Amino acid sequence: MHLNAEMDGIQTSMQKKAAELERMAEVLVTGEQLRLRLHECKVIKDRRHHLRTYPNCFVAKELIDWLMEHKEASDRDTAIKIMQKLLDQSIIHHVLDEHKEFKDMKLFYRFRKDDGTFPLDNEAKVFMRGQRIYEKLMSMENGLLQTREEEGVTFERSLVASEFVDWLLQEGETATREEAEQLGRRLLEHGIIQHVTNKHHFVDRGLLYQFRLNFRRRRRLMELLNERCKTIPESHDSPFCLRKQNNEGGNTSFLSVSPTKEIRVVSAVRRSSMSSSCGSSGYYSSSPTLSSSPPVLCNPKSVLKRQVNPEELQTPGGPYIKKTFTIVGDAVGWGFVVRGSKPCHIQAVDPGGPAAAAGMKVRHFVVSVNGLNVLSLDYRTVSNLILTGPRTIVMEVMEDLNF
Repeated sequence: MHLNAEMDGIQTSMQKKAAELERMAEVLVTGEQLRLRLHECKVIKDRRHHLRTYPNCFVAKELIDWLMEHKEASDRDTAIKIMQKLLDQSIIHHVLDEHKEFKDMKLFYRFRKDDGTFPLDNEAKVFMRGQRIYEKLMSMENGLLQTREEEGVTFERSLVASEFVDWLLQEGETATREEAEQLGRRLLEHGIIQHVTNKHHFVDRGLLYQFRLNFRRRRRLMELLNERCKTIPESHDSPFCLRKQNNEGGNTSFLSVSPTKEIRVVSAVRRSSMSSSCGSSGYYSSSPTLSSSPPVLCNPKSVLKRQVNPEELQTPGGPYIKKTFTIVGDAVGWGFVVRGSKPCHIQAVDPGGPAAAAGMKVRHFVVSVNGLNVLSLDYRTVSNLILTGPRTIVMEVMEDLNF
């Protein structure tokens, strides 16, 4: 028991570290995309003040105007918060380092990458190297990133580890195969690549890997302010939808299941995390943030016809088949509801979300999350494990063949 607890602690620590590294990567990539756009739009340029020239800088007030004009911020206060995030992460700074706060004034600021003052610690170096390698691979025609199969499952934009090592040597990225394999391991440990089923570390063999980070995905600056929710609703009558609040309007629908087991599509003004706002006797939630939307079904009753136990799920020859899904969360989450206990099951799936795109369905029983067996855990623990982990999650589930 003590050993299991110790292993669980190590696993949790690794997941928290991976999540921290992934958040760092998102800030770095988002900041770099903004820098390139500002150069292209001539917002960044050489400027003079008091007979002195300050190369490659921008005026804070003008930048806030630009962010609002390009719909990157709804108001000036939000624009300030976005830029303050980049300043806090040492991506930008005041040209004379006299201001630790980003101010809506005619002050000069500069991206540290433009003046060579960016703090290149080991973590940042790995992300920058990973981004360079990703861009080179994406620019290749008929290159290493192809649709391939492993264990009977097809994976898009995947690469073979041994071929990747050959390519690193050919491109002069590394001098030896051992150095190339070590680079692959660092990229994996920093959440830049992963084994397609998350079963292996990086090894110089014929295994398939994919980039977890899409460096070319256009990041919205508002994402820098969206912190993933860390708490789980206390109400036992409310399912928990693993999605973040999205402050943008836009029609969407959420696939939900009524107490009579009938599948319904309930429209909403925008995607939103289901909260515990529905009462113990009611089935609908009317969140204040969704006041103009129709009520959203809250699903207090299970979609299962009967509960099963972990032993039944794992009995050889039983009516269950194991499936593995890699789900990359979008700006508002993953798009599914976890319910139940020992084992948990999928209560509902957002038809427009990442989980549905990966193939997840209601009534799937959750076996593992990012390699950690969760058959003996309740839905709150499993939900918290997902929320505190990386944006990309690998889930093993059992599907009942009788449905």
